[in-house]
Amino acid sequence: MVATLVKLRFLLLRNSLKRSAWQLVAVIIGALYGLGALGLAVLGLVALRFAPLEFATTVVILAGSAVILGWIVLPLIAFGIEQSVDPARLRVFPMSMTQLLVGLTLVGLLGVPGIVTSIAALATVVTFSVSLPAAIAAVIGAILGVLTAVIASRTVAALSTSLQSRRRFRELGGILIFIPILLLGPLLAWFTRGVADSADALPGLARALSWSPLGAPFSIAPDVAIGDYGPAALKLLISLATLVLLVLVWRHSLAVSQVNPPAAARKQAARGKTGLFGVLPATPAGAVAARSLTYWRRDPRYARQLIIVPLVPVLLWFYSVNNDAPALLNLTGPVLAFFLAVSIYTDISFDGTAFATHLADGVRGRDDRLGRLGALAIIAVPLVLLGTIVPMFWTGSWNLLPIFLGLSAAALLGGFGVVSVSSSRIVIPVPQAGDNPFRSAPGASFTTALSGFATWGVALLLALPATILAVCALIFSSALLGWLTLLVGVVLGAVFLVVGVRIGGAELDRRGPDLLMRLRMLRGA
Repeated sequence: MVATLVKLRFLLLRNSLKRSAWQLVAVIIGALYGLGALGLAVLGLVALRFAPLEFATTVVILAGSAVILGWIVLPLIAFGIEQSVDPARLRVFPMSMTQLLVGLTLVGLLGVPGIVTSIAALATVVTFSVSLPAAIAAVIGAILGVLTAVIASRTVAALSTSLQSRRRFRELGGILIFIPILLLGPLLAWFTRGVADSADALPGLARALSWSPLGAPFSIAPDVAIGDYGPAALKLLISLATLVLLVLVWRHSLAVSQVNPPAAARKQAARGKTGLFGVLPATPAGAVAARSLTYWRRDPRYARQLIIVPLVPVLLWFYSVNNDAPALLNLTGPVLAFFLAVSIYTDISFDGTAFATHLADGVRGRDDRLGRLGALAIIAVPLVLLGTIVPMFWTGSWNLLPIFLGLSAAALLGGFGVVSVSSSRIVIPVPQAGDNPFRSAPGASFTTALSGFATWGVALLLALPATILAVCALIFSSALLGWLTLLVGVVLGAVFLVVGVRIGGAELDRRGPDLLMRLRMLRGA
């Protein structure tokens, strides 16, 4: 059964690559990138064989700890753990929990990241080949380190799935988890500065990590190499205990998710209560707006995009303080406008096969575009205005208000025009309602990033005229250019919005059935 599970993983990968040329390109690029990183890592570890043992020990422990941490954190920061063999879909197969655990572990090991990590970890055998016992210890440590990384990442994924069976976690957990993730920039800057200022402390940090689950597997061989068999045995026990604990937590979480799979929350409305449908205009565009606003209010996949709202001023404040440039805080409004506008660049992907109701009811593409933009505008416009005006009060630079209002208008309205077109053409794999939010199809990360960055680039290009005027107004301290920035931002942004709605609406009328077919294919992926 385990062999069948591994075979199923590669069968699903093959089918997904045959279905999408972009996913094939993504996997090839990922493999080439992995091979390049692997070559550099192996060369570095071989070179450490000729370095002082203490230096090699510090590098290997710090790097090994970072790799395990990366396996746990990076799938959450990026676009998701590759879950081609989703445990939720294996619920009906006659396999024991032990077979499921072993099979999923092998699936993780046989992916590109797993293979690259395994080879790099085994290269530490060369680093510590000062003696036969040290080389054997390096093999044991490499195996334990790789297993810890893979199983820890799977445990995190299983925990998220298990917790999603609780309604409150589904509503808040997917949002709150992005707060520390988006704050990683300031945290990493602070950490890098601290490391640069105290490089002499790295050996001490490595010694401390060697007694933690992150660094213990990679510190067994160095201890054996210098004859410290007692500490080596204790670190072996720490590594084994960590693996046992991870497996137990993983097993329990999988058992819970198999019995109580996450399901979309349901709420029965009272008779005669139509919610937002009774508040917004009784038109096709109004109905689409009401439905979209309901999504923004209740669907964590939408709500998590709003976490950028409180974090943008925090990040700008951090960088303004560290660079002694309080004026950076004035960018809050334009930055918020940009990110809120492009947040729905592939909005139809979140509809899934429910998009069929639009086609069945004959909703015109223009009404669909206006409804989705109207729902987002109800949320975005007040937030952008607050993000533009409040920093002016904080920095005391009211004379710059027309400039940044113009930038905000250009970013928001121009972005609305761009996403009106992009969401009528771009469909990407996204988590379905109630699914594990960290699930990602093979190669989907690349296609998602490519389409997202392309949309960002076009939106930035449309905001360029207002940006150039704003820069000139700031350089020359010209009030006239500041008001001209506001005029150009509003007028040109409105033009882009109207053109985008017309083009996107016509595109949706023409390509609606094709989009639904692609959505169904993605749903079955």
